[in-house]
Amino acid sequence: MKFAVLDLETTGHSADDEILQVGVVLLNEELEIVDTFSSYVKPTIAIPPFITQLTGIDAETVADAPEAEEVLMKLIPLLDDAVLVAHNVGFDAGFLNQSLDKAGYHTFAGRRLDTIDLLKFLFPTISTYQLGAVTDLMGIDHNNHHQADSDAMATAELFSLLVTKLRNLPLLTLQRLSLLLDSHTDLGWFVGLTAEEKERQTAIDEDAYHYFNRFAIKVGEWSDEKPARADEAENPLADLSFDQFLEQVQQNFKQMFEGYEERPAQTQMFHEVYRSLEDSSHLLIEAGTGTGKSLGYLIPSLYYGMKEDKKIVVSTHTINLQEQLRARDIPLLTQAVPFPFRASVFKGRGNYLCLRKFESKVNMNDMASPIEDSLTAAQLVVWLGETETGDQEELNMSNRASEFWSTVASDSDSCLNRACPWFRRCYYHRAKHEASISDICITNHSLLLTDVQADHRLLPGYDHLIVDEAHHIEEVAGKHLGMQLSYFSMINATTRLYKDARSGLLPALQTRLSGESDDRASAWIETIDTIIPSFHEMKEHWDKLFEMLYAFVGAGPDNGGESSQAVYRLKADSLPSGWDDALNEESNIHTGLGTAIKQLDKLLNEIKDRLDDTGIQALVTDLNGAVRDLTRVRDDLRTFMNMESKSHVYWLEASTVYRYRSVHLYGAPVDVSSQLQQYFFDVKDSIVLTSATLSVQKSFQYVAEQLGLDGYEEAGRLRTVQLPSPFRYREQALVIIPRNFPTLKGSAGDANFNGKLVESLASAAAEVGGKMLVLFTSYRMLKQIYDPLKEQLAQIGIQVIGQGIDSGNRTKLTRRFMQNPASVLLGTSSFWEGVDIPGEALTCLAIVRLPFQPPNHPLVEAKSELLQQQNQNPFMKLSIPQAVIRFKQGFGRLIRTSEDKGIVLLYDNRAIESYYGKHFLYSLPGPKIETMFTEQMVPRIREWLTSGDEEL
Repeated sequence: MKFAVLDLETTGHSADDEILQVGVVLLNEELEIVDTFSSYVKPTIAIPPFITQLTGIDAETVADAPEAEEVLMKLIPLLDDAVLVAHNVGFDAGFLNQSLDKAGYHTFAGRRLDTIDLLKFLFPTISTYQLGAVTDLMGIDHNNHHQADSDAMATAELFSLLVTKLRNLPLLTLQRLSLLLDSHTDLGWFVGLTAEEKERQTAIDEDAYHYFNRFAIKVGEWSDEKPARADEAENPLADLSFDQFLEQVQQNFKQMFEGYEERPAQTQMFHEVYRSLEDSSHLLIEAGTGTGKSLGYLIPSLYYGMKEDKKIVVSTHTINLQEQLRARDIPLLTQAVPFPFRASVFKGRGNYLCLRKFESKVNMNDMASPIEDSLTAAQLVVWLGETETGDQEELNMSNRASEFWSTVASDSDSCLNRACPWFRRCYYHRAKHEASISDICITNHSLLLTDVQADHRLLPGYDHLIVDEAHHIEEVAGKHLGMQLSYFSMINATTRLYKDARSGLLPALQTRLSGESDDRASAWIETIDTIIPSFHEMKEHWDKLFEMLYAFVGAGPDNGGESSQAVYRLKADSLPSGWDDALNEESNIHTGLGTAIKQLDKLLNEIKDRLDDTGIQALVTDLNGAVRDLTRVRDDLRTFMNMESKSHVYWLEASTVYRYRSVHLYGAPVDVSSQLQQYFFDVKDSIVLTSATLSVQKSFQYVAEQLGLDGYEEAGRLRTVQLPSPFRYREQALVIIPRNFPTLKGSAGDANFNGKLVESLASAAAEVGGKMLVLFTSYRMLKQIYDPLKEQLAQIGIQVIGQGIDSGNRTKLTRRFMQNPASVLLGTSSFWEGVDIPGEALTCLAIVRLPFQPPNHPLVEAKSELLQQQNQNPFMKLSIPQAVIRFKQGFGRLIRTSEDKGIVLLYDNRAIESYYGKHFLYSLPGPKIETMFTEQMVPRIREWLTSGDEEL
């Protein structure tokens, strides 16, 4: 067997485009390079500028190159009897065959392998499949990206690495992969061939892997017992004061890091957090970028928790920060702290793989989308031999794969607990046990609130809580203390029960029951046959209801903000015409679901009591989970349609793209401060809330009121601290506000404003050579700016990357931006915070508009009404503080290290002309702020970046 690794550079992607360059590397079965071939090709059409920009190939490069037919004649013998390999083989093979056909040659009909498909399941945790990024990660030399000879060689080395890993997988894993991947596909054929070869060569290596139920798993069983410490008899901190402990840790840091210097702000944070824990008081502490916030709370928490034998829970908003604490900060502390400690990361249950459900799905070959789901299952099979956590965050999953995950994720409704054969290997129960025995448990806001709803049965008991990214806790509380339903809430639940005669839990149960000798089996099968048609009837009512709800949304105002979502608020005293008809449909659904749920409960209880078969018991457990999902859908729908809680606001959202299938139903408490008081501040000894953005104009009043902490400071139960910034913002950051810029009319801009914005952004980007992030508050405006800006900047070799246009994935967009410095990245909501682009990759930050929330969003509207009832000004008490905190987050994207230097362009002249503009500017951490005419901006940018500000 030989492999021909191919890469083509072309003039474009359409049928009219042509080959510019060919690169081929031939490998033998032992993956040794036996031959190479490369050649430029002279096209008959012009080479587009963006292709030249991408590849470096222009008309002069190919002026003396042979024509396509001559190159193909040399290429054909190399492909004879070869397996064609490429990175995205569909493109290269398609283009090759198109060119062969045009030249009158036979097309290539042999087998094809795609290194992207191999990467997906052989390296399940890799974060990107882009060739340049992958070769960097794998340590493969690849200097000339988008040159066919270099790309082909890099792909050949990558393929060799992939096949080597495939051949070294455990035999059981290869056998599973062979069964999962269709042998009729080229990928399935190749994996099957590899498995057969392994079967001839080897036996199962019991010592190297943990095996269970014919799966190779990295970790073995976990134990309930709390492991003893080496120093269990004596507390290592018994005679050590906090200052002495801190001195030891900092001395260790000096040995670990050359040039380590204490940061005054971080040292202050150590003492403030420790004081809060020791005094049993709450703390609001604002700590900007560069403070070293994570260690600022982890070090005192660790000391206090271990000295007093108290559990400390740390909660973050994003799983990204959880992972950062796990991967960076905890290992650092392990080296620096002079005694052993235990730290755990505990997430919501749906983040962990349920091994029982996955085994059942694989054994039943229950694949909704045979090709994609089989590849996802293959990815998980390989991952089982590598993961210690079973946490989906490790995986690179597509949207389609996320649907697959939802069917195999751990959940309480379908958990057999200790009766499960997989219990001692269960990732969720392992994580829960580790959380219970750890000194510090790191979780997230979502699980923190879920734990409250679950009567504190999820997290280990705790009295001391650290809340990082605390500016999000009120929003998360609103979501968890409210409700949300979508069109697919019931559709997914019923599809899980029954998709067609062969797919779904009920047909699977029927199949298993048909082999049972119990005299009730035939009656159970008949009962299932009577229940299944009711799902079709309920779907008709469900569709009809959601069509009605979509019509109500269509009649309401557009929120005009972040997306094309239309929003409609429901008010009990002014319901839309036709609401009674919608209530009738809800009644039909409630009755239908109630009957089906009752029948299924009775059926499943009977089967559970009479049959001992483990496979049937597992199916019954999964069915009970699906039935509980349906029960929640039924009850939440009734709550929403009757708007049962007077303290909640209810609204609908929908998009014209998917019409009634896009409808979402929301209910949220207008004010969560009393619940936060009840569940947290009144009952916990100490809660530390920290973020880079908690204050507005140096005051914590807004956040204290929102979180239910109003009055705690006066009562001596709360302290507020704003740490000084470690950065020299006046020397590092310049904010420019063009005072003659047009005033924006409408949230999505107008022709005059947009035209001036494109012109100004283009000239600024040209001056700094790209390296620019532009933050929008409206996705529609982003789309309007994208094309004209791209057209202008393409002429000088600067690429424009648009969120939601080039990709919706923030991580991918950020990586692409950092890989090519000559870039301008346009982003909306998710780019205002949590994006870290240090160093010279980001020199200029443009903020198009002050980030006010749409005033007509139902939740904002309801909060404003509540404030009006209290004789307060909603704009000053709500809109301004929310926007200021968001603005500070956006500003924080620019300066990420003490060496960074850059410019913020603020195109919203309300910052200097309105009475409230000072709230925004005075809340910034001290940058130099200048106003000037638009035409003065570029010279000032040049002066600032080249010579600094010599007046300072």
